Amino acid sequence: MSIQAQAVIGALYGDEGKGLMVDRLAAATPGAVVVRSNGGAQAGHTVVDPAGRRHVFHHIGSGSFAGASTHFSRFFVAHPMLFLDELSALNERGAKPQISSDPRALITTPFDILINQAVELARGAARHGSCGLGFGETIERNLQPQFALSTKDLFRPDLHARLVSIRDSWVPGRLAALGITALPEELAAVLADEITIAGFEADCAAYLDHVTLWPDRRLCERGAVIFEAAQGLCLDQNLGAFPHVTRSNTGLANIRAIAAEAGVTELDALYATRCYTTRHGAGPLKGEVPTLLGVNVVDPTNAPNEWQGSLRLAPLDLFTLREAIADDLTSDRSGIAVKAGLAVTCLDQTEDGFAVTDQEEVIRLDPAKAAPDIAGFVGLPLWAESWGPRRRDVRLYLEAAVASFTKQ
Repeated sequence: MSIQAQAVIGALYGDEGKGLMVDRLAAATPGAVVVRSNGGAQAGHTVVDPAGRRHVFHHIGSGSFAGASTHFSRFFVAHPMLFLDELSALNERGAKPQISSDPRALITTPFDILINQAVELARGAARHGSCGLGFGETIERNLQPQFALSTKDLFRPDLHARLVSIRDSWVPGRLAALGITALPEELAAVLADEITIAGFEADCAAYLDHVTLWPDRRLCERGAVIFEAAQGLCLDQNLGAFPHVTRSNTGLANIRAIAAEAGVTELDALYATRCYTTRHGAGPLKGEVPTLLGVNVVDPTNAPNEWQGSLRLAPLDLFTLREAIADDLTSDRSGIAVKAGLAVTCLDQTEDGFAVTDQEEVIRLDPAKAAPDIAGFVGLPLWAESWGPRRRDVRLYLEAAVASFTKQ
């Protein structure tokens, strides 16, 4: 029996319009479940609801306004301290998604955030570009079984003792390994305050009130599957420029592993890119410029912040885009048939004569024809293009496939 799923993957450095594409696919796929295949609360996927209000999705799937449910896979890192605020904001806008989690999904503690922020502050001008939310430190801590904490562990009768052990044993050892001899005063106060653990335990209890344990292997029982990846291929821990990467696989690797466990046999992978390139945080950015000629950049989500600075810009480099997608597609497929297409976003921000590059060659494009031209240069079919921030602004050329998909 053939079981098909869809995936939305960022093709470069994140912020490519993945949230918009997931929202559009979910609207075309009644009863879908959006699966978070990597990352955690540091993701920021923007969707404008039908009333015109923006929401930046961090935990919950970006198909929520279209009625999709959400599933946290075993590769997702949950952040109970931030989850409840996001769920409340969605509820106020009429979105009440059903949420499930694989028991193996990891949990971020306040101590992971503390270590993350301390080491990033200590790096000064040599920061790695972290969001300061403890994602990488959560991964690091869970490599040590005695300090590991996954979703299933939130039910443990010794949860409090486990958290005390993390605070009293893991934190000092980890800080010493990182060369941190003294914490900034504010972080030291958080570490010493007994309320830190008590507050986190309350957050975890509330988190479990809203999240149902559900194994990845039974994923397809929840509905038609749409995988929502976080960050982008150029930030993949194995493909990006170390150390300016995320501690996860941002493309097909996790998606294929989850799909194989769930019995999915066919996958439509939609790679998203803006018609220009952005990067938020430190690290190399080929062709970086202070402003882009022919592009009126609009991005209220990626405002300048303490941890990642200002949004950085460059013309879209077709060679980098082409190579990143090719590398992702040629990795192990686990016996799953993969078809790939391209989504080009932010076309409404372009003017006549805006340019992309292909290595050193500058190519000027007509905005009206830019999406199919870019897809042609990359060697993929054009599956979607967006001319604004709402789902109504997305031209979805994959609709015939979506219609077939929903009948299975």
